[in-house]
Amino acid sequence: MESLLRRAQKDHTLSRSEIISLLTAEDDQPLFDAANQVRKQYVGDGVYLRGLIEFSNFCKNDCMYCGIRKSNERAQRYRLSPNQIVETARKAVEYGYKTVVLQSGEDLWFSAEKMADIIHKIKETGAVVTLSIGEKTRDEYALYKEAGADRYLLRIETTDKNLYEKLDPAMSWENRVRCLHDLKNLGYEVGSGSLVGLPGQTIESLADDLLFFQKLPVDMAGIGPFIPHPDTPLKEVAYDGNFNLSLKMMAVMRLLLPDINIPATTAMETLHPQGRMLALQCGANVVMPNVTDTVFRKKYELYPGKICVGDSAEKCRGCVERKINSIGRYVSTGKGFHGDFLKGK
Repeated sequence: MESLLRRAQKDHTLSRSEIISLLTAEDDQPLFDAANQVRKQYVGDGVYLRGLIEFSNFCKNDCMYCGIRKSNERAQRYRLSPNQIVETARKAVEYGYKTVVLQSGEDLWFSAEKMADIIHKIKETGAVVTLSIGEKTRDEYALYKEAGADRYLLRIETTDKNLYEKLDPAMSWENRVRCLHDLKNLGYEVGSGSLVGLPGQTIESLADDLLFFQKLPVDMAGIGPFIPHPDTPLKEVAYDGNFNLSLKMMAVMRLLLPDINIPATTAMETLHPQGRMLALQCGANVVMPNVTDTVFRKKYELYPGKICVGDSAEKCRGCVERKINSIGRYVSTGKGFHGDFLKGK
């Protein structure tokens, strides 16, 4: 294990079998320590904060693990107006955020033209714009890019095609991959990621996920634990161990792609009171506090137990910064593009 980690820290290559051995090792601290050292060397001690705006929980898809799936009749649906989205983004910039992340279900009400207009207006604030709004055509992605969008998050969730299409009815794994390649070719900073602990998922497929991200390659990788939602078909699935396995996935990702951005996801803190801070010590360097109005925030329930649903955006910003400082890190004032630290930005 020690020699394997030393080599991975140096040349950032791991075979599928080596990844599996790291993900299944009983003593995970050496892996976490190695990832933390690589994180410090390649992206520094700064943590990028990105303001998350969850602007609609309408979705045309019926993913079996998701609380806002179209078949969930108990979901309290909402949709912010374009003006509300832009105003929320402006407030986020006032709170000091350099990036806003626009996230929603796949809501067909927001045409490509409407989204492009929203992006253009937010760009006038000087903010970096990240989109997380699902599968679109290449032309739609091109329109968003022309309007000023900088980054796009589209998690593959799993590279196991059969599992993907079993859990995402009427969706195509090939189309998901097509979207990622279109985004890459159009010049976006591309983020993807895995949902860890899905029923039927294997350690082997998780290793394949990591190699997929390295091959693309991604600029960002979000690794999150599966947490069953009570209003979905997977409500009875056990999820013990998903937190620690997510940390391991995050750590191996840092070894494979040392200078990318890796968020400490909110779901981590749902499972552990110090989840995001532990993630920051296992390779992560990004936190995305929620800046959505609290009236809507609790309704964007992908999974149960979501943290900070009643806290104001200003309170969340201050709370997260204090936590980051408590582990010897600091909030970066940069915009956090891939490779900025090594470029001295």
